[in-house]
Amino acid sequence: MSVTRKIISTPNAPSAIGPYSQAIQVDNTLYISGQLGLDPKTMNFIDDTDDFFDVQKQAKQALENMGAILAAAGSSFDNVVKTTVLLKDIKDFSKVNEIYATFFKTPYPARAAYECANLPKYGLVEIEAIAMVGDIKDE
Repeated sequence: MSVTRKIISTPNAPSAIGPYSQAIQVDNTLYISGQLGLDPKTMNFIDDTDDFFDVQKQAKQALENMGAILAAAGSSFDNVVKTTVLLKDIKDFSKVNEIYATFFKTPYPARAAYECANLPKYGLVEIEAIAMVGDIKDE
């Protein structure tokens, strides 16, 4: 039995800053690489011009980037089943949750959150996801 693997790429999200894809779809499962709060046009953090240390601005842009990738695959935040949130400082957990809650609704995806020593480009938050492409029936 074979499965189909498809590379998902959109100019509406930052290009990869290493040897990886924005997302990979295998059959109906979409694996989205970690998204930073980078502006897709400039590849700089969205808040470079004012407050670089605004984790909420970075989280919002990271999730907007994720939304662009979901849309490119024909999916949406409603179809996200798992996320991983990486934080430079775990003390920012509640601040990121405030933004996160504006993108997801019940039933919320499963999630893990970790503090890490550093993130690419010295970001404050990175979010990756697994989503389904197609209709989902909740029980």
